[in-house]
Amino acid sequence: MTNQRWNTRMNLPGDRLVPIVGGACVMLSTLMAVLVTPWSLAVTAFIGANLVFYGALGWCPATLLLQRFGIRQACPATAMRSQKSSSARAE
Repeated sequence: MTNQRWNTRMNLPGDRLVPIVGGACVMLSTLMAVLVTPWSLAVTAFIGANLVFYGALGWCPATLLLQRFGIRQACPATAMRSQKSSSARAE
């Protein structure tokens, strides 16, 4: 029973995975700014801008990467939009 709950929990849709990946990258970039060079804060600013873009429009470059890896979208409108664009490309 525990394995089934773990698998269900780890099957995250792209809508939840984007902020998780963004937050992890921000933490890594901040750590690099402290330990290596302050210029890595530019990466933090870029990721923050993408998260704002994602919050406002529901789309960011990370969603393209996640779709390439086969991560599903939880929002039906976003999924329908991507299906329409892929069917238009096929024609």
